[in-house]
Amino acid sequence: MESSNSNSKIKVSFFSALSPFRGGIASFSELLILQLNKIAEIKAYTFKKQYPDFLFPGKTQYAVKTEAKFPRIVSGFNPFTYIKAAYILRKSKSQIFITNYWMTFFGPMMAFFAFCLNRRTTKIALIHNLIPHEKRFFDSFFNRLFLSQYDGFVVLSDAVKKDVLTVKKNAKCIVLKHPPYGQFGEKINKLEAQKKLGLDKTKKTLLFFGLIRDYKGLDVLLKAFSLLESDYQLLIAGEVYGSEKKYTDLIDGSKNKNILFKNDFIPDEEVVDYFSAADLCVLPYKSATQSGIKAIADSFRVPVLTTKVGGLAEEILDCQNGFIIESTNETAMAKQIATLFNDNSIEKVQRFLDESIVMEENKWFEFAQHVMKFASDLKSEKQH
Repeated sequence: MESSNSNSKIKVSFFSALSPFRGGIASFSELLILQLNKIAEIKAYTFKKQYPDFLFPGKTQYAVKTEAKFPRIVSGFNPFTYIKAAYILRKSKSQIFITNYWMTFFGPMMAFFAFCLNRRTTKIALIHNLIPHEKRFFDSFFNRLFLSQYDGFVVLSDAVKKDVLTVKKNAKCIVLKHPPYGQFGEKINKLEAQKKLGLDKTKKTLLFFGLIRDYKGLDVLLKAFSLLESDYQLLIAGEVYGSEKKYTDLIDGSKNKNILFKNDFIPDEEVVDYFSAADLCVLPYKSATQSGIKAIADSFRVPVLTTKVGGLAEEILDCQNGFIIESTNETAMAKQIATLFNDNSIEKVQRFLDESIVMEENKWFEFAQHVMKFASDLKSEKQH
């Protein structure tokens, strides 16, 4: 991970979920490391294991055919491994330490790492969400413990910034929007993608994508879809965390039978097929902070329909670059979806997105630059 010109660069240690672990945090982190490495000397570390297998709600924590590219230094559920991991991080002699934070379960470990680092090291936490969607009795205490040990916080939405400042009123905090993902390749022809997935090319295609948990509202979307005419089809792509019975019962009982359910984690090389096949990506979330799924949809220029919860809709100008769900009542949602297609709103937003193509790599580099400037400014404040 080191540059040939590393002697002139600031030293940064970075800890997060990374390969061989799968999921949005790992993808986000590796794209960020790639760009940070252009302007800093990066030493990145990851888990030996994140969670005990019996507590993990999905099929596997690991990406298929993905090898470890980073030193694996700690088991998230084994406090005895924290000491050696903290020693490794301290030995790296970094000037800046950056970690991702997305689950209160890791709060004590992350706090311990920061506590053990040299006092001159500036500690930055990139917080994806502070308040968990499924609440536990220890959340509040672990969050306070974690926040107390860091000098500054980078968040991806105004909603998360508000959460941080509620817990730590004097927190140094900046908002940087989630850059669009670009590692999944270029969008392919819609008819070709629909043929690959076995979809009907004559129907209007809705997409629900990503890990399926209760707070993401797939049950609400399924109830709404049941009320739509047969010229609509719903593509669901993502692994259910927990019991799938609630969803299979709704699918079996749906009046509209045009539902294709791929209950599995979608590998990177197949993501392009699902977004290329879709006319509209629906995020019917009941709670949220921000969404990596929206970042993927943005990269493929697929219109998004989302609830106005957390930071999901912060960058959406309704009916210009996306759509905001007016009501999570299934009848109202079905009516809104039908209206968006019938009055050509989908086509208008699609044209706008096609004309507003951004360079994803540039956005990630800008993100990395902002993170480093924020860290450097905090470092200067500590020295004075």
